[in-house]
Amino acid sequence: MYTALRLQRKLKQRLRSGETEIVVVAPEPYMTYQPFLPEAAAGSISPRHVVVPLRRVLPHCTIVIGEARAIDHTKRTATVTTLASGEDGTGALEIEYDELVLAPGSVSRTLPVPGLADHGVGFKTIEEAIGLRNHVIEQMDIASATRDPAVRDAALTFVFVGGGYAGVEALAELEDMARYTSRYYHNIKAEDLKWILVEATGRILPEVGESLGRYAVRELRGRNIDVRLDTRLDSCEDRVAVLSDGSRFPTRTLVWTAGVKPAPLLAATGLPLDERGRLLCTAKLTVEGTEHAWSAGDAAAVPDLTAAEPGRTTAPNAQHAVRQAKVLADNVAAVLDGGPLTEYRHSYAGSVASLGLHKGVAHIYGRRLKGYPAWLIHRMYHLSRVPTFNRKARVLAEWTLAGLFKREIVSLGSLEHPRAEFELAAGRRPRPDGDDCQ
Repeated sequence: MYTALRLQRKLKQRLRSGETEIVVVAPEPYMTYQPFLPEAAAGSISPRHVVVPLRRVLPHCTIVIGEARAIDHTKRTATVTTLASGEDGTGALEIEYDELVLAPGSVSRTLPVPGLADHGVGFKTIEEAIGLRNHVIEQMDIASATRDPAVRDAALTFVFVGGGYAGVEALAELEDMARYTSRYYHNIKAEDLKWILVEATGRILPEVGESLGRYAVRELRGRNIDVRLDTRLDSCEDRVAVLSDGSRFPTRTLVWTAGVKPAPLLAATGLPLDERGRLLCTAKLTVEGTEHAWSAGDAAAVPDLTAAEPGRTTAPNAQHAVRQAKVLADNVAAVLDGGPLTEYRHSYAGSVASLGLHKGVAHIYGRRLKGYPAWLIHRMYHLSRVPTFNRKARVLAEWTLAGLFKREIVSLGSLEHPRAEFELAAGRRPRPDGDDCQ
């Protein structure tokens, strides 16, 4: 989206004359600003303000909502299935192109843990974030109403696997929200909720540095969050999380945030990949050894020209992806005009992470901050990076209102099954809940 947005500006005259066309293929009609997912899950930001509608911000591009199943770069065609492919019987679209920008990002990296596919939930999409918020409040409702101590204990036990940004921020924000929500239950106290963070290595949030990582562990443990370092999830069958240290936790909530992997589409392109399955790219963001093919973001292995040791690639994070998109767009425009290409070069500026409301850690240009200042910098940084002035204004307004009024503690779990009420009224038995997270 960032690449298309910049190309749309740079090629304005070409687009108006019809000389050039920009086609954007995406599985959803919006881009998700993922750093705001934890706050959306906690209710600090409305879900609709975490996503950017493609048709609004890319009015001069052709938007195709569908999934690219295969790419034949020798013929320069992409095979795309759309929502209409199964309805009209015409099959997949064959889209021809001159220049290919392949940036499908990443997907959750899962492991063959028994029971994970049945009971786990990820944290990469807005649907997962809102579903998890509804689920946490529903578990508190279950715990408040049940007479079975075992059901209550499992409902109030929340296990998060993965100590990176997604896992730590999601757990911290949801724990903050649930602790606040517990004051409105007559038979649930904040200390009744059990939060467990499982990390396979010896530290969390490695991007912010070792000392701030240790501070984050102390901060979380100070809130009665059980942080298990050097520990793996061995099994979660029958809704029982079994850890490598022998611990067993009956739980109805298992959130998996243990890393990502490149989108499966890359394997169906025939383009050169590295050992991790990412596209091998040059510093100019072209696919190595391939003409008319470009990439950036999580899907691309881009040489880090600022690294001291040779052979390093840029980290798969938003900091690099957003900046790479600008260079990529400029280089594509330069090719059309016959100009020189620019190499991507960006020194690591630092990292910020939220640990809940008014709490955070930040490592910015060598300076280490924690607590409220770090949390404030975290918000300011991401507010500056979320695209469009419209979204910036809406997010800022919501933060302001959230500071003046109390949190919303309503679960809207019925959104996931909107026809259930009507089916019941029509005399049909409600379908079994297919969401094992519920």
